[in-house]
Amino acid sequence: MIKLEQVIEILKKDNNFREISSAGEYYFNWPKEVNFDQLSYDSRKSTENTLFFAKGLNFKKEYLTDLEAAFYVSEFDYEVALPAIIVTDVKRAMALIAASFYDFPQNKLKILALTGTKGKTTSAYFAKAILDKMNGGKTALLSTAQTTLDGKNYFKSELTTPESLDLLEMMAKALTNGMTHLVMEVSSQAYKTERVYGLTFDVGVFLNISPDHIGPVEHPTLEDYFYCKRQLLKNSRYFVANSEMNHFAIIKEELKERKIPHAFYGADSENKIIESKGLHFVTDGSVSGAFDIRLLGRFNQENALATALATKALGASLENIHDGLALAVVPGRMELLTAKNGAHIYIDYAHNGLSLENLVEVVEEHHAGQLVLVLGSTGNKGESRRKDFGQVIEKHPRLDVILTTDDSNREDPKIIADEIASFVSRTLDFELDRELAIKKAVSKTKSTDDAVIIAGKGTDMFQLKDGKRQPYIGDTAAAQKYL
Repeated sequence: MIKLEQVIEILKKDNNFREISSAGEYYFNWPKEVNFDQLSYDSRKSTENTLFFAKGLNFKKEYLTDLEAAFYVSEFDYEVALPAIIVTDVKRAMALIAASFYDFPQNKLKILALTGTKGKTTSAYFAKAILDKMNGGKTALLSTAQTTLDGKNYFKSELTTPESLDLLEMMAKALTNGMTHLVMEVSSQAYKTERVYGLTFDVGVFLNISPDHIGPVEHPTLEDYFYCKRQLLKNSRYFVANSEMNHFAIIKEELKERKIPHAFYGADSENKIIESKGLHFVTDGSVSGAFDIRLLGRFNQENALATALATKALGASLENIHDGLALAVVPGRMELLTAKNGAHIYIDYAHNGLSLENLVEVVEEHHAGQLVLVLGSTGNKGESRRKDFGQVIEKHPRLDVILTTDDSNREDPKIIADEIASFVSRTLDFELDRELAIKKAVSKTKSTDDAVIIAGKGTDMFQLKDGKRQPYIGDTAAAQKYL
């Protein structure tokens, strides 16, 4: 429960309170006591004692007409019968009020937050596995792939980083379930839309940066994308960063000026990989030693080193790190199936140019025969990926490519495919039905030298079409049908 006077006090302290508007009058304080036993931004989940948040670009006045709530919070006075708390920024208001409503669960958990263009989910699972070794399985997880609030039962995540109200509720549930630590991905959109406003993380990790999520509905420029991701730095008590990432200089400069304790990893730092072979690698520095992981690729080893440094800052021992990394399984990340003819099928969430490039390079290194790529690109977001995908395909002439559907939303999948193909000098195949595209790809293989790469959807068992999720068999199940 939270009192109206507490809400007003929070907003005033944040310089985010304008006035209360009711029946044509304005108030700086409300004369009566009001208690809220629920917070909501969904009109379908609102009761007479709810504090309702009217947020979003598509919010309409009619949503308030029959709304059951005590007050609503908004940047706009809709002049309805319901009294309104008018604020300058409704997203910031929701974040701070939710934190108070749920009794500041973020202060009772040790939180490790990860950002980067690629590798967040893999690193999150690495970190959870290490921390579970340290705390006896008491690590909650919020990732693009899955969420667990009790360390055991997993469910599909709706957003990489949930809305602030949902996020604080999840943290509170994790505490109730006995969790002591939380590993979470923090997207650029989380900072762009104030989903993590007011939160300070115990450890923040910045894995890498490359152009992605740039378009009319996400970030207008690379600068904006990078700036939003960089907000994790000043909101972390300890920071881990990749010294080989693009634009590292400003990260280093800002950390120094803000006097934030930190660790760097990469070729130009004291923490580096000095030997790499298959699934095995050796590091030098503050977490020096020999380690094994279940994923191929130098980039996955770098992610493992990043999480080793981050979890060490939370108290993990070298033994915890070694054992956790060896056990970590990442759903939808280089998931490996083997066809009856011996060919390997790799299923991976790679959904931007850099992730695809790294994935293709690793598979090429291990397979001398036929390489078939099944790929699509999302509609109505991340439009810049299409050129990036085309450039990766052009760079790797060994790839036999089947373009297909991948969350086309309100766009035509064929038009998206044609845009990818426009950056490639050779002819590419197209199959609208993703399952049939996977069937065709597997049928092209003949021996252990061959491989199929199914990129983009990972563990997703839906296709986003016209703003709605439609059931989809899933890439793994589709591949298994035709092995």
